[in-house]
Amino acid sequence: MAELGVRPSAVLFACGMNSVRSPMASAITRTLFPRQIYVRSAGARQGELDPFVDAVMAEIGVDMASHRPKTFEQLDESGFDLIITLAPEAHHKALDMTRVDSVDVEYWPTMDPTLATGSREQIMDSYRSVRDQLMMRIKKRLDWSAAPSG
Repeated sequence: MAELGVRPSAVLFACGMNSVRSPMASAITRTLFPRQIYVRSAGARQGELDPFVDAVMAEIGVDMASHRPKTFEQLDESGFDLIITLAPEAHHKALDMTRVDSVDVEYWPTMDPTLATGSREQIMDSYRSVRDQLMMRIKKRLDWSAAPSG
């Protein structure tokens, strides 16, 4: 079970359709903590690839080409120390699926940038905002570089 102050070794990010928020969070975590944290993402439902995600992640040097949206049920893995949910639907599903498991589930309310309207640049700014908020929150929650590794 993950404890505050102890970096989890396996993290699952979850959102509504595993198209935007959770794949961004997963890729950011993988980039920040290579070989330190096992990370995956899933959705309550299966969505489609989102080209805006590819574009805003490419801006920070992260390639999203290997991401394919998947649901909780399609995950091949289990045994996560921490599940971070980014949408209410995913949070309810994670709590339901982990009732008997020893896993922490944290809810990080995160805006859905697919709801943004306006010009392409305004929409891109909405995605950038989500990306940057996730980056900041992930660093704050998972960066225990000062703590001894075990």
